[in-house]
Amino acid sequence: ALLDWLAVEFRETGWNVKNLFRLIATSATYRQQATLTPEKLAQDPANKLLARGPRFRMDAEMVRDYALQTSGLLVNRIGGPSVRPYQPDGIWDAVAMPESNTRNYQVDLQDGLYRRSMYTFWKRAAPPASMDNFNAPARENCTVKRERTNTPLQALNTLNDIQFVEAARVLAQKVLLTAEPSTLSRLQSLASRVLSRPFTPDEQVILIASLINLTKDYEAAPAEAQKLLATGQSKPDPSLPAPELAAWTLLANQVLNLDETLNK
Repeated sequence: ALLDWLAVEFRETGWNVKNLFRLIATSATYRQQATLTPEKLAQDPANKLLARGPRFRMDAEMVRDYALQTSGLLVNRIGGPSVRPYQPDGIWDAVAMPESNTRNYQVDLQDGLYRRSMYTFWKRAAPPASMDNFNAPARENCTVKRERTNTPLQALNTLNDIQFVEAARVLAQKVLLTAEPSTLSRLQSLASRVLSRPFTPDEQVILIASLINLTKDYEAAPAEAQKLLATGQSKPDPSLPAPELAAWTLLANQVLNLDETLNK
């Protein structure tokens, strides 16, 4: 019945695709949380009545774009040629022919690194490694439904990939420069930007303990702090002490890797 109604609505609004997407995405049903209560479980155990929202890991493009968006790095410009964001060195060497115009992968500069993932240049013989890790289709044939897997490679990707570490650093820098200069205020600013909710008291205890340990480690090893802050083409704010920014960078990186962050 719902699909029938949507089909008629789609036809009577002049086959307006954007209107159809907006109608679905802003509906109360679509925006439901995945939180399962005993009452909902008893009334709709199989979720046939759509009593709750489905929970699943975001698609490959969304994982990357979300990290860039929360940090403020994402370039929202629409259209234009494909771009080449960060990739492992020599990623095309094993599959490219000597005479090919895509023999070598040349990383873009400035805005090209931070465009939405849909603009990433795609070589089918060597797809972007980070998207491949997150089950992006190879584009060899039509894919009606993507696979969704959870593997250690995905965690290694979001914890260590240049794009994600840089996004965490820029996010941490933004929190330190814009939030009130107290640890709790900064933590709540971080939570608001990434999770759209405040940290609970129990979460605050864990995060503060982690922050204290990280700060001590980087104060004892300032060279390591500088090495971390040098990740990515964007430059850190020189007014912020390196150990402090490095500690908050790793804390932001942890928050960006929470299941709540990576899952709808």
